[in-house]
Amino acid sequence: MEHRASLLASHGFCTMALAYFDYEDLPKILGGLHLDYFGNALEFLRCHPKVNKERIGVIGISKGADLALSMATFLPGIKAVVSVCGCGANTFAPLPCGEFVIPCLGFSAEKIKLTENGEFDFSESMDDLLDPENSECLIPVERSSAAFLILSGLDDKNWPSAAYADQLVARLREHRKDVEGHTYPGAGHLLEPPYMPLCHASHHKLLGMPILWGGQMMEHAKAQEDAWKKILTFFSKHLKGTNFAMCRL
Repeated sequence: MEHRASLLASHGFCTMALAYFDYEDLPKILGGLHLDYFGNALEFLRCHPKVNKERIGVIGISKGADLALSMATFLPGIKAVVSVCGCGANTFAPLPCGEFVIPCLGFSAEKIKLTENGEFDFSESMDDLLDPENSECLIPVERSSAAFLILSGLDDKNWPSAAYADQLVARLREHRKDVEGHTYPGAGHLLEPPYMPLCHASHHKLLGMPILWGGQMMEHAKAQEDAWKKILTFFSKHLKGTNFAMCRL
């Protein structure tokens, strides 16, 4: 999906939209992910003649957000990270990182709810992030030297991104990292750039079923407008210079 990358490029950022599954020759499922793939993409971006390799940012939404956090944690040189309705743990599929693997936070199928409109609500189905048994799934973002902007919606029906954001921001602040967090009442999971219509529910290609994303129309629209301003301000602050670049997940 290139719309956010294109808009960032229109503001002067050299931007790459990175597909990571179910695209051309990539794996059809999330189980084929490997951190080396994202490392190769980062190196490709660094080698571009118009990119300052010391000023690279990453932005990701949903699963892409925890991948962005993993990149900032285990790959060098990332200065700024934006997580949009993400999670502070690796989710859904183990992530090989060289000589070790980050386990994944899973979900319980029996906790998935079916709405009156035939949409599946996953908001209460994820395994407990605070359960000690899931501690190894946490991404040790406190190791990163990047700055972080954590955005979430209180009406997220995909998973509890607001609670995840609170936990992540608290952990980063505990380690005195540069982090700011913003949670939007009435906003759903798909916090897109401003003036894009609210997608309250849609067919999920990977799962093959209609998924509820949440969001109240007016509140979600206001959240998208404010979040976009904060993203631009954040990246301008931390990536400003002669050349800068960004990877969009």
